[in-house]
Amino acid sequence: MNVPLAPLRLPSTEWVPLDLPHEMLGSWLNGKFDENVRAKFFRGMEFEDPAGDPGWFGPDSATWYVHSHTPALIFGLQSASYIERLDPSIFWMGMHHSRLVRRREDGTATTSIDPDGAMTRLGHSLAFFMGTAYGSSETAERLARTVRAMHHTIKGVRPDGAAYDADDPEWLRWNYATVVWGIATAHEIYHPRPLRGTELDRYYGEFVRVGHALGGTDLPTTKAETLECLESYLPRLALTHGNAMATGANLRNRAQAAVDWAIRDIQPRWAQQLISYRPPNPVERRARRSAVWTIINSAHLSMGEAPEFAAAKRRVAGGTDVPHTLPRYELGSDPELSRAEVEAAFSH
Repeated sequence: MNVPLAPLRLPSTEWVPLDLPHEMLGSWLNGKFDENVRAKFFRGMEFEDPAGDPGWFGPDSATWYVHSHTPALIFGLQSASYIERLDPSIFWMGMHHSRLVRRREDGTATTSIDPDGAMTRLGHSLAFFMGTAYGSSETAERLARTVRAMHHTIKGVRPDGAAYDADDPEWLRWNYATVVWGIATAHEIYHPRPLRGTELDRYYGEFVRVGHALGGTDLPTTKAETLECLESYLPRLALTHGNAMATGANLRNRAQAAVDWAIRDIQPRWAQQLISYRPPNPVERRARRSAVWTIINSAHLSMGEAPEFAAAKRRVAGGTDVPHTLPRYELGSDPELSRAEVEAAFSH
């Protein structure tokens, strides 16, 4: 005897979670970004107002396009930091002045990274490079003024007796080149629709406004000039013991090692030679880069457009009176501030 089956009842959709896996990932990533970066380091920054203010670059700029991809921007800043640390002076600036490294009770630095200090460094960097890219003109001015003030306090002597000064024009020029190169190269390799050729050079040419706002002079304005500037510093570069312990075979954590490989892989050839890096065969290299590309762009897709960038677009939705404003800084016009006063400015 056949027993008729009861009609199939589907559960009410109000009980079914509607977020897809990438949406749940995006919510988690955005929550972490809000908690660890935005809430702590974006205070006092304005992206929504005043209406019509183009900021230093404006909505049609290459800079807005490049910096709007936050995961690629983060990777670019990490790549820039890597090549920066090949300068022993920058390494010792960090050891003497930065909270990036752990310190003993007497205040002397160790060679191990302080996770809280690393997050603070990343938070300040993201706030600066997002705020100067598409924040209001006043936000960009304030951020540049604060970073200049910090640079003015970074002076000292390395253990080998060589003096360093973060306001040295030649050093500022090279340091600027590391940053614009890192951001542009990460964009060129890992953005889904990257600028290339003359369009990428437009980014290099625009971004000098940030370098000038920090006191830089005679800055490179194209990819070729930037690469030439970086390599010109090679006689002053070296692999310090602290840097050697934080890269390559000395890294034991697999996640850190994977990021480290991706960063070393995009360094200029002469820098790769300095750190004894040899790229894998072309097939393996392409596979590895594809994996990194997928991770970076999956994170961007999951997180969606940064709220700050969306606010900046609303700010200029009705048009602008000028294509962009220019930094107002004049060399030597900054007041002298103590380090405590400078650090207090970061928290407002």
